Amino acid sequence: MRMMRILRRGLTGTILVTSSVIADEARMEHVLVTLPIHQTATETSLPVTVLTGDELARVAAATIGGTLEALPGVHNASFGPGVGQPVIRGLSGPRVTTLQNGTRSADVSSLSADHAVAVEPLLADSIEVLRGPATLLYGGGAIGGVINVLDNRIPTSMPEQTRVGVDYRYTGASRGSNGTFRIDTALGPLALHADALFRDTDSLEVADGAGSDGADDLPNTDTEVKAGTLGAAFHFAGGFFGLSVNRQENEYGLPEGSHGHHGHDDHGEGFDEDHEGDHDDHEEDHDGDHDEDHEGDHAEEEEIIRLDMVQTRYDARLQLDEPLPGVQKLAGFVSLTEYEHTEFEGVEIGTVYASDSIEGRVELVHTPIGELHGVVGLQVSETEFSALGEEAFVLPTDISRTGLFLVEDWHLGALQIEGGVRFDRDELEPQSAMAPARDFNTLSASLGGLYEVTDAWHVSASLSRSERAPSVEELYSNFGNVGPSTWITHAATAAIELGQVNLDTEKSVNIDLGLSLHNDTQSLRIAAYYSDFDNYINLSNTGSEVDETPVRQYDQGSAEFMGLEVDGDWQLWETGRGRVLLEAEVDITRGELANGSDVPRLPPLSGAVGVIWEQPAARYFARLTAADSQNRSGENEEPTDGWTRWDIGGEWYIQLSEAFITLSAAVRNLTDEEIRLSTSFLREYAPESGRSFNLGIRMEF
Repeated sequence: MRMMRILRRGLTGTILVTSSVIADEARMEHVLVTLPIHQTATETSLPVTVLTGDELARVAAATIGGTLEALPGVHNASFGPGVGQPVIRGLSGPRVTTLQNGTRSADVSSLSADHAVAVEPLLADSIEVLRGPATLLYGGGAIGGVINVLDNRIPTSMPEQTRVGVDYRYTGASRGSNGTFRIDTALGPLALHADALFRDTDSLEVADGAGSDGADDLPNTDTEVKAGTLGAAFHFAGGFFGLSVNRQENEYGLPEGSHGHHGHDDHGEGFDEDHEGDHDDHEEDHDGDHDEDHEGDHAEEEEIIRLDMVQTRYDARLQLDEPLPGVQKLAGFVSLTEYEHTEFEGVEIGTVYASDSIEGRVELVHTPIGELHGVVGLQVSETEFSALGEEAFVLPTDISRTGLFLVEDWHLGALQIEGGVRFDRDELEPQSAMAPARDFNTLSASLGGLYEVTDAWHVSASLSRSERAPSVEELYSNFGNVGPSTWITHAATAAIELGQVNLDTEKSVNIDLGLSLHNDTQSLRIAAYYSDFDNYINLSNTGSEVDETPVRQYDQGSAEFMGLEVDGDWQLWETGRGRVLLEAEVDITRGELANGSDVPRLPPLSGAVGVIWEQPAARYFARLTAADSQNRSGENEEPTDGWTRWDIGGEWYIQLSEAFITLSAAVRNLTDEEIRLSTSFLREYAPESGRSFNLGIRMEF
């Protein structure tokens, strides 16, 4: 929903597409890319949420968490303005998989809350959020969900004409400039794509006096991002083959007060001379770039943490339509990614994270067998992960993954049944001979159904079993460091994090129930869910400290999650001057561990209500978002207060010859409310943005 017109309600989720000033565009159905079984959104009952078109352009933010936080059941786990990881129904990290055009984003965001997800929502054509049986296509361990960011970097169709898009946005609270450029064109049978992005922001302004030591801003939270993509696809009768290359450079700081310098000179043996030499030039460049730009921010170098990320990604894709009898479509994907980010403490290198990976994926969609539709596939990946330096606390590890999956649906008149099964094998082999290698076999399955009571009313239910292998940080954080005197602090989070090498697979049984209404003038969705975990892996605050540094420990036990999501919109009236829409929603998540304590960092009861006035040449909105206090914060965790936020704004549409121009202006957090997110590790130090006057211009021609 969230200022969108809902065209289709799914099993327990929502299919959303943008409202538009052009009636034909508003009625267009989004063709799902993440679900190869179906051609359009109305052909699936799976819980899928889609942001696309104008609505995606309105809500797209610098981070994927910030972009999706307006969706029911989705929240943002910010770590300062440079990082925003998505939280789906209270689950995050390795339980939420982020894809770039169908393959993993291949970053290290699941390793720690301070690591940015290496995708750019501002360059996306659409973003699809999946839950339930659909996650089996991309990994049974994605218990929370799968987010697929689609940007057409390998053009999947031939453009009928050259299209150019330019977008510029100014964000007042960070005095930030965001610009994107994109072109899609064709040269004979060759479809071509190019895009570029830049972002440059200052430190974030917060509500009056809400920053550390009563400041009105968060020092050291400025960001600088550059990204660019070149892609091409050769189209022929019955398919296409394409290649692309993308490079991202993202440099951002972490809020002061959330960390400190904790040197461990005795633990730098892993930072070899060759690797150090590789970064001499990088360090000199970093020093030169920031001596002038951030001299004031770096007055106390030992308190400054900055992250400098570089990722280069190469993609190849082959699609064949009806290549063999019984095969409707065969699609193959290969992604090669070189990722590295350096954590600087002042001018010193604390840790260098690197992740070089290759992932391959093959999907085979069989021709319908009666009313049975399905896809079978194979997914394999190899990753060389390392964390080197004096502050490195996770062992360098080689990771191999293999997955086999089958997802089918069966149509029986008004009843649709969908199910799937997936087998995965994960092998983790530390490069240190002292640490044991671990391998895991996991099996996940699901079964769901949708019944159309009438054309407008649907009821749904699904049951799934998910299994997830422990991740490298859960197993090997501080491995071999046998006591407090040898534990290494993760400086970016100002905590000592202890893994457990003997962790078992995490299992959950999940139940979803849904009721939905959708017609031309109104929609309503009610979704209830329950998850029962066995061996739930939790990073708990032990309550202990070493030199005033908190100690967090990965442990396992049973856990229960449950929640409710309600959202709807209604057309209040429509005249020749436009129409007025009312939207409202609420969601709540509860989580409890085996010892009866609350799962930490869960979102509170929250909701929103908004009014939209759409005209042929303009669109205006006013929206109130509110969150209750979160007193169920977990053991040794701080609660957060409730808050309310008013957002108002408008858009104006101008047609000039072949160009379509959209002007926008909005005020976010109109009343300058102090907002602290319970999902954030930094809620005590880093509130969200204060009042922000935002402007934008978007041109398409």
